[in-house]
Amino acid sequence: MKLRKKDIFFETLENMADTIVQAADYFAQHLSDLSDLELFAGEMKKYESLCDTYTHTIIKELNKTFITPLERDDIMALTTSMDDVIDGLDSSATRFYMYNMTETDEYISQFAEILRQSAYEIQKAVHLLSQKKLLAIREHTIRLNDLENQGDEVLRHCTKALFEQVKDPIELIKRKELYERLETTTDKCEDVANMLESIIMRNS
Repeated sequence: MKLRKKDIFFETLENMADTIVQAADYFAQHLSDLSDLELFAGEMKKYESLCDTYTHTIIKELNKTFITPLERDDIMALTTSMDDVIDGLDSSATRFYMYNMTETDEYISQFAEILRQSAYEIQKAVHLLSQKKLLAIREHTIRLNDLENQGDEVLRHCTKALFEQVKDPIELIKRKELYERLETTTDKCEDVANMLESIIMRNS
């Protein structure tokens, strides 16, 4: 029996989601050893570039495909929101390199874990989308919203601690910008959840 070829859009979105997981895993796992910041930032840039390639594939296929499995705007919006997540992870890693930050802290580790969990929720949801199991996706969008709320909470705590404990103004600026960049990336994960919710609503 011949297996049916997977739709190019779903396949590419799955590849993108899988790459986000790989990037979030790499980011979280390598915070414990930031002795080679150039390597750390460089590896994250490779994941970001790979997702750019997937985005270009989606755009190219949208331009030449007459019938798509979802609304064109929905496919493009989901692709863009997922690309924003990988961009956020990449730009966070880049800041370690630019600011020569070789030490992490408990708050950065908490953000990294929230982003790692969010990446897995995105991956599960996108694979369910490919299987047309739309209502099952909602469990993962709810979880993504919860994780974003956790990110908000971490930002509140770390900003308060930062201004209480850090006296060096340069170090304060560097940490504050990194915290905010990480929290913004949790927002981008929630944007993926919101886009998936729109797709569920329009296709159920």
